[in-house]
Amino acid sequence: MQLVADFNEIERGIPDDWSELRLAFTVADPTHLDRAAALLAPANPGRFGNQLRLSVVRTGLGAGPESVRRLLRRLDDEGIRGKVELLEARQAPTATPARKDPLRAQWEDALETLPPDWSDVYAQVRLDSSDYLERGALLLAPANPARVGGVATFRFRSARRFGYGVAPQMAARCFERCDEEGITGVVGVLYALSDTHPVATQGPVWIQEGRVV
Repeated sequence: MQLVADFNEIERGIPDDWSELRLAFTVADPTHLDRAAALLAPANPGRFGNQLRLSVVRTGLGAGPESVRRLLRRLDDEGIRGKVELLEARQAPTATPARKDPLRAQWEDALETLPPDWSDVYAQVRLDSSDYLERGALLLAPANPARVGGVATFRFRSARRFGYGVAPQMAARCFERCDEEGITGVVGVLYALSDTHPVATQGPVWIQEGRVV
């Protein structure tokens, strides 16, 4: 998975407030260029010699990070070798920062949007600064957070009644502790399931990037 690893390394090495990345994929064997272009077609790449150039966007129209990872994995799976490099990283336009709600309030508001019979969620908290990373990880430890994607992004599971995942009340308490120490960020629910009934299991699973979460 060399190409996916290249992209992950690029993403880890840039500021977390990027809005668009310009990438160049240099094909090691030019005879594979057409096939590589076909596999990357959903990202609308442009050709420059033996390079394919494409954009990755965080929001809006275009290929997002997870989509690009999937496309690069196809190249890896077919044995198409090369190198993914960063050409340009653009930051989101600077604006007057809006006051954010406390993390606990965001978590409770996110749960309020779910159906009343929700049973399991996969959630994310993106901290506003990498300076919060170590302390935030410690305060969120009861939720068993996993670092993903951006520099200071954690994901975790929550179960309302039973099964695998932190209780929503405990997650709320973890966020409250972060609030008390001035740690800010954005909390949201990525996926939710309702009225699940595990049978001899710890509950449902989600699969992301080929692994169970």
